[in-house]
Amino acid sequence: MQHFTASDGVRISYRDEGQGRPIVALHGLMAHSGFFEPQRSLVSDFRLIRLDLRGHGGSRGDAAPTIARLAADVAELADLLDLDDAIGMGWSLGASVLWRVLAGPARRRFAGAVIIDMTPRVRNDGDWTLGLSPEHCEARSRAIAEDFTAFAAAAGAAIFAQGAGLERHPLADWASAEFARNDGEAIGALWRSLAEEDFRPLLAAIRQPTLIAHGVESHLYGADTADHLAGAIPEARAVAFEHSGHSPHLEEPELFNRTLRAFAASLPPVRQSAITA
Repeated sequence: MQHFTASDGVRISYRDEGQGRPIVALHGLMAHSGFFEPQRSLVSDFRLIRLDLRGHGGSRGDAAPTIARLAADVAELADLLDLDDAIGMGWSLGASVLWRVLAGPARRRFAGAVIIDMTPRVRNDGDWTLGLSPEHCEARSRAIAEDFTAFAAAAGAAIFAQGAGLERHPLADWASAEFARNDGEAIGALWRSLAEEDFRPLLAAIRQPTLIAHGVESHLYGADTADHLAGAIPEARAVAFEHSGHSPHLEEPELFNRTLRAFAASLPPVRQSAITA
């Protein structure tokens, strides 16, 4: 693992491997950079940068992190590494962080974006129904506060497809154990921050071509959420992963990686600085 010190003094861990167009991989809530291990095969052609987002993995030291602070960490690392023509890849929580990055000055460092199974507004309200109900959000907050270990164990298994007749995913126990290693206070703070955010006003201003990856068996967000994103972001298209739940990059990694390679090939060629950095 490599590390850098964020502007507020917190130590942030990341992995930086390979050469070529950078891919900046941002994981979901309670996960860490290891949840993108199946994407390591991409380092034959890409520079894969995987962060432990603040409050996760090796990036501890903040008991009350927010989405805005996580986005600032990503932007600071992109500046530190002097990235050009990168692809930002955000899964769940990581997608929310990526939207904040693409709304700020660091957007100039990104040529494309990949969003993995996420909604621009987690808490439903008024006529917005493509997230989770207020009752669901409140129940999650209580579960995190009252018995984080049990919540993490259940959430780790739930990121995989769970349709009728499907066997338990071989990574489910590992994911549950890794989720439970987190600090419940920090995760609770991030969940509250996420539930308060509304990224819908930002979507129309995203100019990077964007791939929306949706797991057909996701228990969180449906195809209508992916379709909304594809319509709201000017240069976006959605692709469905038929045998995946909330984590297609883990459940169908070979197909996901082929899809990512094809998406990268559709982008304008990288500048020389992005290759030689």
